[in-house]
Amino acid sequence: MKKKILAIQGSDINKINFKTDTSIFLGVEAQKRKFDIFYYEPKDLSFDNGKVLAKSLKIEIIEQNKLYIKKIEKINLNLSNVKILLIRNEPPFNQQYINTTFILEQLPNKVKIINHPRSIRDVPEKLFSIRFLKFMPPTLISENLNHISSFLKKHRKSVLKPVEGYSGNDVMLIKRLNKNKIRRLLAKYNHLIFQKYIPKISKGDKRIFIINGKVKGAISRVPKKGSILSNMSKGAYAKTTNINSYELKICEIVAKELIKNNIYFAGIDFINGKLIGDINVTSPTGLKTYYDLTGVNLAKYFFDNI
Repeated sequence: MKKKILAIQGSDINKINFKTDTSIFLGVEAQKRKFDIFYYEPKDLSFDNGKVLAKSLKIEIIEQNKLYIKKIEKINLNLSNVKILLIRNEPPFNQQYINTTFILEQLPNKVKIINHPRSIRDVPEKLFSIRFLKFMPPTLISENLNHISSFLKKHRKSVLKPVEGYSGNDVMLIKRLNKNKIRRLLAKYNHLIFQKYIPKISKGDKRIFIINGKVKGAISRVPKKGSILSNMSKGAYAKTTNINSYELKICEIVAKELIKNNIYFAGIDFINGKLIGDINVTSPTGLKTYYDLTGVNLAKYFFDNI
């Protein structure tokens, strides 16, 4: 019987937090379904005269007293032989990331890629939400200091986020215009996002999971004391939460657009009922945390609906 192969394009496997990592959580479920698991990084991907190859590590995910990875062997894997390929490397969505999407597009249709490489390019994580502006707090995306100054004067307290930012890096609360600081960030990132500050972030945001166009669950992530950052990597903690009817309505509108754009798995974020513009499609996280909090295994739904 021919083996089923799941390939994961991920970030450095030696830096993974196995307790919370969604890629490994999905890998555990695939392994239960008799998939062989192969893991590689973007730097290991090649296009060789028509073949898409990846220097991949065959792994086995061991669940005993604690979860760990058994590294079996490294092979030059022809990705045309893969049944499912998960694009799961973390941002930044830089030129290397973009290059991998163009290479992976050369694979035959029989290889199910999630999320699809073209779709990842077409749905920029912090810009796609512009089409849902009526559900968001007042928002400015600009490089123009005059526009930025006017916005900050009007809203007094605003949250600054780089368009190309990730993991909460360089996200900050702005109470007054500091032109030198803004210029430094513009030089680093170009366009910046400014949004009216929502004080209830201190009570947590909501990360809502959308799989195959369906709203499947949510967690709340509460920033550590004195912080506005709800990223777990920045010290926030997770707790259970519900999705109210208004949030569900917005989620269903967003989900419809995502499925039109061939996005299978996404995470979207709310604060106090406001969509804050982060529509995570490159490597959505939180499924393992959701399972730990609720006992609901969305990895099963993930694979059942592929």
